[in-house]
Amino acid sequence: MAYTQSKWSLAPLYPGYESAELQNAFDMIEEQVTSFEGVRGKLNPEISSEQFMQIVRASEETVRIANKLYSFAGLSFTADTQDQAAQSLQNRALQFLAEIENRTMFFSLWWKEVDEANAKRLLDAAGDYRYYLEALRLFKPHTLTEAEEKIVNIKNVTGSNALINLYDAITNRYTFKMRVGGKEKEMTSSELQSFRYNTDPKVRAESYQEQFRVYGNDGVILGQMYQTRVRDWHNENIDMRKFGSPIAARNLTNDIPNEAVDALLNTARKNVKIFQRYFNLKAKHVGMKKLRRYDIYAPVARSKKTYGFDTAANMVLEAFSAFDPKVAELAKRVFDENRIDSEIRKGKRGGAFCWSVLPEMTPWVLVNYQGTGREVATLAHELGHAIHSMLAAGHNTFSFQSSLPLAETASTFAEMMLIDKMLAEETDESVRRDILFKQMDDAYATILRQSYFALFEKQAHEMVQKNASVDELCAAYMENLKEQFGDSVELSDEFKWEWVGIPHIYHTPFYVYAYAFGQLLVLSLYQQFKAEGESFKPKYLKILSAGGSEAPEKVLAEAGVDIRSAKFWQGGFDVLEKLVSELEQLPADKPKVKKAVVKKAAKPVKKSGKKKEVRRKK
Repeated sequence: MAYTQSKWSLAPLYPGYESAELQNAFDMIEEQVTSFEGVRGKLNPEISSEQFMQIVRASEETVRIANKLYSFAGLSFTADTQDQAAQSLQNRALQFLAEIENRTMFFSLWWKEVDEANAKRLLDAAGDYRYYLEALRLFKPHTLTEAEEKIVNIKNVTGSNALINLYDAITNRYTFKMRVGGKEKEMTSSELQSFRYNTDPKVRAESYQEQFRVYGNDGVILGQMYQTRVRDWHNENIDMRKFGSPIAARNLTNDIPNEAVDALLNTARKNVKIFQRYFNLKAKHVGMKKLRRYDIYAPVARSKKTYGFDTAANMVLEAFSAFDPKVAELAKRVFDENRIDSEIRKGKRGGAFCWSVLPEMTPWVLVNYQGTGREVATLAHELGHAIHSMLAAGHNTFSFQSSLPLAETASTFAEMMLIDKMLAEETDESVRRDILFKQMDDAYATILRQSYFALFEKQAHEMVQKNASVDELCAAYMENLKEQFGDSVELSDEFKWEWVGIPHIYHTPFYVYAYAFGQLLVLSLYQQFKAEGESFKPKYLKILSAGGSEAPEKVLAEAGVDIRSAKFWQGGFDVLEKLVSELEQLPADKPKVKKAVVKKAAKPVKKSGKKKEVRRKK
């Protein structure tokens, strides 16, 4: 069949904002919670395992409806962040579900306090719910009283959650202007960002300068929003919940040991020279004495090859089928059931993501497709997430979704399957070379860039507690960039505003290291695949099928991976070092060296008046 760009259908969730089915969902949750509140008096450590599991399953039934309700609101909002009906529904859903969580939290609070002997007895009867229940107990040292937990939930609705929604509404309404083909064109953020892969260095520079002009006009306001988000995170997680550090709260949510995350970030920091070598090499291949920060994603090939959406979809499905036909069939469901929004529209959230709702439901995928090879890879990436979710469909609602770091495994592996296919079929040597260089571009964007985002977050959280200004945070971000690039890349002042345009650090503090975790893990797994062939596939599919039913460390240990070991993380960088060495052996074309003098962007005017990636990392 032919695949065309379209908007997704949310009808499998609810017919519309005013539908009886949607209102009925609110009513059903209310009715179920009222019934659930009746079990409070029956809870005691000696409760029978049968009665305990009845309570757990009753809780799951409510969560299933809540997931559908929240997903319909959230997906509607991301499809059009300027739609007032979607905004209103999202606000209503957040308020309602916070109140519902307050009425049902007595169960999780009780469960965390059950003595070890009785907890073991109940866990032994929990089946597929075991890890979910074990993970709840990990939070015992950081759990507040019931009254305090209720206040936090209600506070978040009009506090941090409202702030994040406001950030999205502001930044997704931004429009940008560039001269294209001699005419000034107004465009979305996704359209603007596509120009940073242009063959013309002047166009690349203008793309970044326009982005940071617009963000910089609101930079002080967006920076203040970030400061508020950071203070809120500190108030709750450090002052109230007594986590040892801001990132430790994310690590426990991911169930990744602090030592493993430290090993990952420290190893990344020690390997910056690999990427600095690469940028020096790339400068020669694109005909420049030295790359500017505008040029790090510049294409090496002079061709402007693009792919229609139908071609891209079939390329991805064929790549998946070559690995395993079952994998391709799962991805095909996303297209066949109209679960993908691939159009470019004003108001639509930029970037890309995959959103899973329930184990048995095909996930929803958002991309902003414009035809480049990178966007074909993005399509493969997000479909990889969907495949991961569908392979774990045998688990319950609480445990089918993996933690954030493992969530990047299938998506990154999917990109590598696509790259293999493109290299095998491409006959144009210049395009083949471009694909090879894009592998390193993507490795930078996914590993080093994301690791340094996490390092910036760690520093920024400390600085905000010391009352750092927005300008001081900008200066710290520039120092972060200088450490990454050394003398291999020329930096321009406007990049000081880059950090206020990174949605993840607002939405989900410290999410970003999950990308580096997933990419380095996949480099290891992909090497195993190349060495083992068919015998590797069951092991890989088993990792994906586990979903979130086991601790990530345990899932990976069974595959022979020690995530606490710096040696393991170094292995991924060794693969990249080998790729750079191979690229250094390729003869460079000899285009005329371009000095690429570009008109400097005007310094943004700071304003104090009111005036926005999961899920794509670049």
